[in-house]
Amino acid sequence: MDKSSALEYINQMFPNEASLSGVEPLMQKIQNEIRTVDAGILAAVRQQSNSGTKAKEDLAAATRAVEELMYKIREIKTKAVQSETMVQEICRDIKKLDFAKKHITTTITALHRLTMLVSAVEQLQVMASKRQYKEAAAQLEAVNQLCSHFEAYRDIPKIVELRDKFKNIKQILKSHVFSDFSSLGTGKETEETNLLQQLSDACLVVDALEPSVREELVNNFCNRELTSYEQIFEGAELAKLDKTERRYAWIKRRMRSNEEIWKIFPSSWHVSYRLCILFCKKTRKQLEDILGNLKEKPDVGTLLLALQRTLEFEDELAEKFGGGTQNREIGNEIEEIGKGTNSSSSAMDIRKKYEKKLAAHQGGDSEEKDGSKDLAVPGAGFNFRGIVSSCFEPHLTVYVELEEKTLMESLEKLVQEETWDIEEGSQSNVLSSSMQLFLIIKRSLKRCSALTKNQTLYNLLKVFQRVLKAYATKLFARLPKGGTGIVAAATGMDGQIKTSDRDERVICYIVNSAEYCHKTAGELAESVSKIIDPQYSDGVDMSEVQDEFSAVITKSLVTLVHGLETKFDMEMAAMTRVPWGTLESVGDQSEYVNAINLILTISIPALGSLLSPVYFQFFLDKLASSLGPRFYSNIFKCKQISETGAQQMLLDTQAVKTILLEVPSLGRQTSGAASYSKFVSREMSKAEALLKVILSPVDSVADTYRALLPEGTPMEFQRILELKGLKKADQQSILDDFNKHGPGIKQTQIAPSIVPAAAPVAPVVPSPSAIGLIASREDVLTRAAALGRGAATTGFKRFLALTEAAKDRKDGPFRKLFNP
Repeated sequence: MDKSSALEYINQMFPNEASLSGVEPLMQKIQNEIRTVDAGILAAVRQQSNSGTKAKEDLAAATRAVEELMYKIREIKTKAVQSETMVQEICRDIKKLDFAKKHITTTITALHRLTMLVSAVEQLQVMASKRQYKEAAAQLEAVNQLCSHFEAYRDIPKIVELRDKFKNIKQILKSHVFSDFSSLGTGKETEETNLLQQLSDACLVVDALEPSVREELVNNFCNRELTSYEQIFEGAELAKLDKTERRYAWIKRRMRSNEEIWKIFPSSWHVSYRLCILFCKKTRKQLEDILGNLKEKPDVGTLLLALQRTLEFEDELAEKFGGGTQNREIGNEIEEIGKGTNSSSSAMDIRKKYEKKLAAHQGGDSEEKDGSKDLAVPGAGFNFRGIVSSCFEPHLTVYVELEEKTLMESLEKLVQEETWDIEEGSQSNVLSSSMQLFLIIKRSLKRCSALTKNQTLYNLLKVFQRVLKAYATKLFARLPKGGTGIVAAATGMDGQIKTSDRDERVICYIVNSAEYCHKTAGELAESVSKIIDPQYSDGVDMSEVQDEFSAVITKSLVTLVHGLETKFDMEMAAMTRVPWGTLESVGDQSEYVNAINLILTISIPALGSLLSPVYFQFFLDKLASSLGPRFYSNIFKCKQISETGAQQMLLDTQAVKTILLEVPSLGRQTSGAASYSKFVSREMSKAEALLKVILSPVDSVADTYRALLPEGTPMEFQRILELKGLKKADQQSILDDFNKHGPGIKQTQIAPSIVPAAAPVAPVVPSPSAIGLIASREDVLTRAAALGRGAATTGFKRFLALTEAAKDRKDGPFRKLFNP
């Protein structure tokens, strides 16, 4: 320890005078510890001294032992060298004898094999001259083996001579074999009984020769067999598309009649297999020439029949030779269309998909590569599927055109025969034309997929898209249309849409049918993507068609709301005709309220039973966004409202609110009624607040208006004063005071419709343009009613009121007229 640490230690041990009494014991303890440490140090020094002496002695002993070991090793090495010299001297003569024996043995063996080779070549020459093929085949194997032993002596003249002689003999054998095989198929095999046996033995010789000889022989045989085929079907009589079936009948008949004769070929040669491949290639070339030389479009029936027979022939070849067939059992995939089975692909489906991709890839490679690859053994990757039929693909546009014409005619017939009603007992509430249309499409898809799964199927899918879009247009055209007038012309919107109870049912059927078509179109695309060749699967898409049916659904639901709005026109007009300024007492709810209740009681249950929950909720939201503001604006259309009249109207407002809140239960669909009820309560509360303002005393009407309707406008306030029956002079002072206090006017806007919480399969929320159009219509009409002071209801005055209201809007269809 340093000094500071020692001082701290001492101060810690003796903090005060009283503790100094312990100094002596502490000193004694420290002295004892010092003596103990000194004794330990002394013992350690003595021990270290003894250890150092012992270590030096051990090191000297180890050094002496190493020197002795090195001496013994040198002795062993000397003795080993002496032993090696002695052994070499002893074995010198034996080694010479061993080398001599080895050389003599090699020489004797080589001379013996040379003798055998000379003899074998001479025998082979005799056999070749006598065409003894069976013996020559065995002798060829022996000579080949003997020649392999003389590879190291190929420069020796005798060996060169023998090899040249052997090469000539093989050439002679090859010429004899080819000469004999040239008589096969000429009828000599029936005249010469031993010819077939001789040719069978010749096949053994061919196998013993180089592999190129076998390839050349088989190619010559196949070309010779198909020479007559080319001559027959290149003639003017049979070189026609309608004679295609006879081509396949010819080769099948040829193979049956020569089956016994062709047994002379070893099975490993696969002569029939290679003959069929060559036949398919020649047939494809001739059919391409026929189709390319047609001066006009081919007859569809003839073209499809030829294609069908070609596909059947390809299937027969694939089944016979077992090479890369493609599964044709696609009916199950197509039958699932429209049945609602929208489950994801199983592992088996995925595996089949990738196996199909692999097979198509291998088939394409084998067809593009050299002939030797095409002539591989059965099942080695060559795919008969499409080897001939693919030449029809560029010419199948006439078939697609015919399918489109047939589908369009069927669509027209289905729409004409459509009753726009549902048969009793039906569970789907979907129009029969929708289901029948998809049945026709499925049959067309089955026909096409049985013929081709390439570009033609993809083109047919485009046809399906056009047909379904045409059907969506038909559904759209069946919706009830509104009248036309100056407002409709100016706003681009239909006028009033009058709908009967039957019209409402038809609209619901159109909604359900469009939803069915939306869903089934997606299933159709999914099935086609599984069937079609992989290179086209990425382009399979039905989103545009589904968008068309989504637009039909949205337009149908909006039309349904507009139709129901039109039914309320008479009741809204009846409300304004009630003498609210002269009522003497408050009674039961008014007749127009009962009429509104009757309209909803008749229409809503039918709509609720026909529409799905999502679409019914969307309908309710649009209805609430229409009726609430409309009732509010309709109050301003009344001439004058007394205190009793305001109380009666307040009673009616509460009754209408109750009726609207019961609409979801009328439709027996209350799953999404919370948002609807909240919206109805908010909108009808505005009407109640307006009536409370009218009921308020004249001196406090401005303050009441500011409190209950903070978003009100000076024009609305002026209209309220008129409804209370105040004269112009009295109104002016109240208006001046109202404007002086600055009511904090805000733009009155109608809240947008509430989008259903659960998004449907077919998106029923309108497009941005449609939303803007609908919201603008409701808002503009509401503002127009307030500004028009009851007069802007028809004709040119209403149009002027609409344009005047548009000036105050920050957006909308009329804004461009005033702020370009």
